[in-house]
Amino acid sequence: MEVNQCGAAGIYGVMSYQVGLRTREMGLRMALGADRRSIFSLIIGRGIKLALAGAVIGAAVALALGRLVASHLYGVSAYDPLTVVGVSMFLIAVAALACYLPARRATKVDPMVALRAE
Repeated sequence: MEVNQCGAAGIYGVMSYQVGLRTREMGLRMALGADRRSIFSLIIGRGIKLALAGAVIGAAVALALGRLVASHLYGVSAYDPLTVVGVSMFLIAVAALACYLPARRATKVDPMVALRAE
């Protein structure tokens, strides 16, 4: 399995777990009048915020440790902004796709079942 697939699987697992923990909250929100689109955007927004935080931290670490890996890079500088931004945007897109299924599942929560469940 490649690194991007492992990252997507990890993000999917974390978001799926969080949606499972918050089933009662989603049911309560829907019972109080929240529509499916707001629930969907809540879950996707949470995933995107986490991915953005990870991308910022990752870019900072990559730029800080650039001198250590500079001898292993061919045809690109260790401080190439296009590469850092491109990889960060790609990983944020992968995170958004990994959050899609848990967000979609959260919109399918039946408010009455979620409120009755213990």
